[in-house]
Amino acid sequence: MTDLHAYTAEDTRRRVLAIVGASSGNLVEWFDFYIYLFLALYFSAAFFPGGNPTVQLLNTAGVFAAGFLMRPIGGWLFGRIADKHGRRNAMMISVLMMCGGSLVITFLPTYATIDAWAPFFLLLARLFQGLSVGGEYGTSATYMSEVALRGRRGFFASFQYVRLIGGQLAALLVLVILQLFLSTEKLKAWGWRAPFFIGACAALISLYLRRSLDETSTAEQRHRKEAGTLAGPDAAQGRVHDGGRLHGRRFADFLHVHDVHAEVPRQHGWHAREDRQ
Repeated sequence: MTDLHAYTAEDTRRRVLAIVGASSGNLVEWFDFYIYLFLALYFSAAFFPGGNPTVQLLNTAGVFAAGFLMRPIGGWLFGRIADKHGRRNAMMISVLMMCGGSLVITFLPTYATIDAWAPFFLLLARLFQGLSVGGEYGTSATYMSEVALRGRRGFFASFQYVRLIGGQLAALLVLVILQLFLSTEKLKAWGWRAPFFIGACAALISLYLRRSLDETSTAEQRHRKEAGTLAGPDAAQGRVHDGGRLHGRRFADFLHVHDVHAEVPRQHGWHAREDRQ
């Protein structure tokens, strides 16, 4: 049985704030990601003129789908960044990329201004954001599981999904508010850009919160040549397993199923390699 009273009030407060900072980016990134889908009806003609509205929406949806295809790549890339350069740095880069993508879409000229370059840059921005979202989820989930209080890791890590749904609901709420105060003509003319700007500003707030987060990986872990690979802790610590067990362990490491690299630096006052529940 884990003693939850072993933590000081200050330590508990810092861990809760770390959870808030880590999960804030997840909310912002999913807001930015889904606001594109919710607003597609209003800006599809601006980037894909010609043809009927159905074709325009299909082209816009194709760009959205392309962003999803980048998510596995983002998960792999940011997993390596988190292991080699730290969880905090990976999360800051991720939310900064999402901010950049949203700003590009906010101020992106339409097809009428720059012709085919408009859908090209739209696709590029969405690929950039897809990469960011893919990297955000695994990195922040790992960080949250590492800083959570012993005996309450499942509860604190659950905020990862709560913020994910929160981002989608926030995107829907912003759309409803716009529809209440702006006409369809205004939404198609310029109103659709406003939520992307809001998302970019929210990403900057998340970036500010993440700057103050404590790093949970040690310099020794980050400098190992096995860092960022499936071999990870097994090769680095010289563990020998039979083939089946080794595969299972590495697969669990990859999915962050267990408390991966839960070695919290002692200089921050957090216990290193806390006992698993």
